[in-house]
Amino acid sequence: MDTTKYKSTVTEAFNNAAAKYDQLGVEFFTPMGRRLVERADPQPGQRVLDVGCGRGASLFAAAERVGPSGHALGIDIAPAMVEEARRQAAALGTRHVEVRVMDGEHPDLPPASFDVVTGGYSLIFLPDAPAALPRYAALLRRGGRIAFTSPVFTEDTFPFLPPVFTELIPERLLRNLPADWRPDALKRRFNSWLQDPDDLTRTMLRAGFDDVEVADEHIDLRAPDGVTWVDWSHTQGMRLLWQHLPEYESRQLRHRLVAELDRLRGDGPLRLPTPVRFVRASVAD
Repeated sequence: MDTTKYKSTVTEAFNNAAAKYDQLGVEFFTPMGRRLVERADPQPGQRVLDVGCGRGASLFAAAERVGPSGHALGIDIAPAMVEEARRQAAALGTRHVEVRVMDGEHPDLPPASFDVVTGGYSLIFLPDAPAALPRYAALLRRGGRIAFTSPVFTEDTFPFLPPVFTELIPERLLRNLPADWRPDALKRRFNSWLQDPDDLTRTMLRAGFDDVEVADEHIDLRAPDGVTWVDWSHTQGMRLLWQHLPEYESRQLRHRLVAELDRLRGDGPLRLPTPVRFVRASVAD
């Protein structure tokens, strides 16, 4: 993998999406972020680092927990995301929240300076996440905790989307993705250490963590209708697919997804239970 190209692609995608990211009436990242913080369980007065903070789905939930006597720092590689999170912090008046542009693969922060590290669908996307994990162990104080989320990877579903989309998105369309984001490449990169909880536990232990907990839950992805979901998908990870589809295939896929999602929702809002893996571990006291 060309890590420089990979990071520039990610940065560009999220810079372009920042203004609308998680703002179009679809609920997923915010409830997932709150659940992640519940599992991380930061205490009043503690210092929290949120990696790949985006607009702050986990960051502000953590800030609520630690209170004004604590501190919540969010880092993100996309400057536009950082700016949106800063605006939100200013609007909320949360003076104990700080946001910085930073490469999460190599966090430039003092050792043993945090009590909790969180990463909502972010840590796993680092070019070599297993190699980066020891750097986060080093940032934690004795007894500190890391907690992050991941899709539940399987061999027969396309990751990062609710399972229903494995059937709704024709596999031939995925050939339009950049090579590093095609299903085979994703499976080699993610399934190798995230699919099997035992492999994941061993990776965490090698990184310097202990007391590893792996738990899978369903988080409801909710949207008013199919159109809203498809518009929202242009602002998150699926954005890469939309960007690389020929125009006629993009129109066809949009029509198919809207029709099928509206069929699934019936007369009410769309509700798609989405499997999420929650990982929590600590460093030795």
